[in-house]
Amino acid sequence: MQAVMAKKKDDLDNLKRLQNIRNIGFIAHIDAGKTTTTERVLFYAGRTYKLGEVDDGTAVTDWMSQEKERGITITSAATYCLWKNNAVNIIDTPGHVDFTAEVERSLKVLDGCVVILCAQGGVEPQSETVWRQADKYNIPRIVFVNKMDKIGADFFNCVREVREKLKAYPLIMQLPVYKDDSFSGIIDLLKEKAVYFEDDGTKVSYSPYPQDMETEVRKYKDKMIDLLSSYDDSIMERFLEGKEMPEAKLIDSIRKLTLSRKLVPVFLGSALKNAGIQLLLDGICRFLPSPLDLKSVTGFDYKHNIREIEMKTDAFFCGLCFKVAVDPYVGKLHYVRVYSGRVKAGDYIYNSTKKCKERINKIVRMHSNKQEIKDEALCGDIVCFAGLKDTVTGDTLTGGNQKIILEKVSFPEPVISQAIEPKSQANQDKLSFALSRLSEGDPTFKTSYNTDTGQTIISGMGQLHLEIMVDRILREFNIPTHVGRPQVAFKETITKKTTVSGKFIQQSGGKGQYGHVVLILEPIDEGKIVFVNQIKKGAIPREFIPSVEEGVREAAKSGVLEGYPVTKIKVSLVDGSFHEVDSSELSFQMAGNIAFVDGLKKAKPVLLEPVMKLEVFVPDEYLSQVIGDLNAKKAKIISISDKNNIKLIESDVPLRELFNYADVLRNLTQGRGTYTMEPKFYDRVPENIMHKIRGDYSL
Repeated sequence: MQAVMAKKKDDLDNLKRLQNIRNIGFIAHIDAGKTTTTERVLFYAGRTYKLGEVDDGTAVTDWMSQEKERGITITSAATYCLWKNNAVNIIDTPGHVDFTAEVERSLKVLDGCVVILCAQGGVEPQSETVWRQADKYNIPRIVFVNKMDKIGADFFNCVREVREKLKAYPLIMQLPVYKDDSFSGIIDLLKEKAVYFEDDGTKVSYSPYPQDMETEVRKYKDKMIDLLSSYDDSIMERFLEGKEMPEAKLIDSIRKLTLSRKLVPVFLGSALKNAGIQLLLDGICRFLPSPLDLKSVTGFDYKHNIREIEMKTDAFFCGLCFKVAVDPYVGKLHYVRVYSGRVKAGDYIYNSTKKCKERINKIVRMHSNKQEIKDEALCGDIVCFAGLKDTVTGDTLTGGNQKIILEKVSFPEPVISQAIEPKSQANQDKLSFALSRLSEGDPTFKTSYNTDTGQTIISGMGQLHLEIMVDRILREFNIPTHVGRPQVAFKETITKKTTVSGKFIQQSGGKGQYGHVVLILEPIDEGKIVFVNQIKKGAIPREFIPSVEEGVREAAKSGVLEGYPVTKIKVSLVDGSFHEVDSSELSFQMAGNIAFVDGLKKAKPVLLEPVMKLEVFVPDEYLSQVIGDLNAKKAKIISISDKNNIKLIESDVPLRELFNYADVLRNLTQGRGTYTMEPKFYDRVPENIMHKIRGDYSL
């Protein structure tokens, strides 16, 4: 009886613990104030005792030397705090497009997020990108309009752009209070009170709102109730019956509609001026989901059957490694989101992706780059495991040899490459080790070896990305290097469907080699190399089919035109033959390789180049010069619009045309123009510039 009662109490305690967990991230366009907001959250929650500043290099979550020097976030940093009995796990993500992979893998494991907008800039290019990423993972979110103290801040324009650009339904939770044209406070529409912040924001006071705002407060409170009643019948009934709307009832309704992603609550404030952060924390805990709200996560067994993993502590352990942090001195730390069960330091777990056992030497909870040791990790936690050897980003970790695989994180392909070599040949092995370690930590940073030139090639998401990596090689691994000019990362594909046969036959007197495959190659619009097994039963033994795919993928690393990686091809294995004695995995790997290369030659191969989404902000008087320059760069102008008395030009431009564009734009606009760009898609290289491809397009 006592054992039963103890289990019930343990179950209730775990249930309450899960209800009070919030796994959230801050996502935004660069310079919208994510890190400053994170600093204030940690300070007001009592997690830190001093306000850190990005510009001073004292921000807790910007711990890398490169982040301190540049004043930007480069790597996502995990931390946590307690707020009114809620455990809030926070991931502060980068805003620069070169580090969008950090946002991608963070959103994969988060339950909710806060999208931060600059009150002056509104919905900016990277705001749209991170919003789409959150849509991809069906993440409930709230919006925080930051920098309300800036000249030109326009809260209602931000709300309008959330509706028009992000295609969401914003629910205004607060209104700004101005005194002598300066932002001075916030009106909480739920309480219908004005909120003021003093003494670095540590003193929060509620008082009646200014009388001259009576009409505006009534207008937006009515809009709130009207919007809620259109989704919530219980709110509609109370409204029609003329009953009072209790605050708790409104909070409950807003929470349900936020979790179902029908509405997006919008908050406001100024992180730098220490205003609105406590109310934002209240909103995070009230409206964003706990692990229990998600109920389960979908996985697959080895037979591709769907398995639902419930968010329960009293179940088998299951977690996803979403990031590997590499340190040349400490070693590797594997960031893991625990979806079910519990695990202790010293336990053996099963990597169901790699099909191998791993041992957890240590479990830590991260506070930026500082480790806090934990005895165990429970369902709902975001922690780090030390001691894992074979696990990489995207691997599923389980307990008890559970053969379940969670969906991996997908990452964009690199668009820029450059050659790298150590200044001293004695450091060649050390450089190879450093590149391997950095690639483990960042899946968008790739390395390869050019056999024609004998050069090591590094590839990444942009020039800044590669600069940071080269700087880390010097500082963290103490390896001075020479680097070449960054080059556009072209790709190759085919333009027509073809059927090819590949044979690999060798006779050497003894046991020979025999492999024969028939492949159909056809171009596709999306994806990389898609391999499909359509072989007739008995034509090729089942155990040789993975070898055929391996041969195809190995051949796809280098195309037949200029040796660039091959993409956007569906490869179907439709026929073949084997020899009972001479056939082997090697022979079918070689046959697949031979057939694929032959197919590339016959299917009219073409080069593809990255096309960037470019957004340029220029004063009106420089519009014609900038448009003329973009036309000369073969840009496709999408739109020209007004944004806060500045012209916004949206266009698609080949990356090869944007080398040194910062200097070009500075000269055209006397330093007053700014721009952002991000990879959008790969397009066919025009015939008339094919002769320039060999090494001409570099930054």
